[in-house]
Amino acid sequence: MSGSYYMTEEGFKKIKAELAELINVERIKISRQIAEARDKGDLSENAEYDAAKEAQGLLELRISRLETKMRNAKIIKPEQIDDSKVQILTRVSLKNLKTNATVVYSIVPDGEADFKENKISILTPIAKGLLGKAKGDVVDVIVPAGTLNFEILDITRIE
Repeated sequence: MSGSYYMTEEGFKKIKAELAELINVERIKISRQIAEARDKGDLSENAEYDAAKEAQGLLELRISRLETKMRNAKIIKPEQIDDSKVQILTRVSLKNLKTNATVVYSIVPDGEADFKENKISILTPIAKGLLGKAKGDVVDVIVPAGTLNFEILDITRIE
């Protein structure tokens, strides 16, 4: 797991908080569970011990992945973004040319997507299809359900 992880300051803070929770709370809980299971006797037939050890392995893997993300994090600041074209940290207003419906998406780093807030990952088919396009462009975006036809109405920076 190497390479750069692009994220916002907010995304970095969330990962840092999650990592602190895993290390300072969850790791201690699992250590207690292992100790309690160990106190119950024969470890070769102790399902609680096996489950706690497996949970510990998964927790340590999650901690390791988050630490790697933090080490390789590249923080993107909104003021660095050129809003003349669709790119990461831009909000794009689109008109669906088939339905005439208007939708607004915020293009965000992969780990910060939240469809309820119309934040879509830069790795989604829609975001990939819009990247580099400008206001007024008509874009055909290929998605698993077919092709969507959009007109880009507006592009702004996410603040």
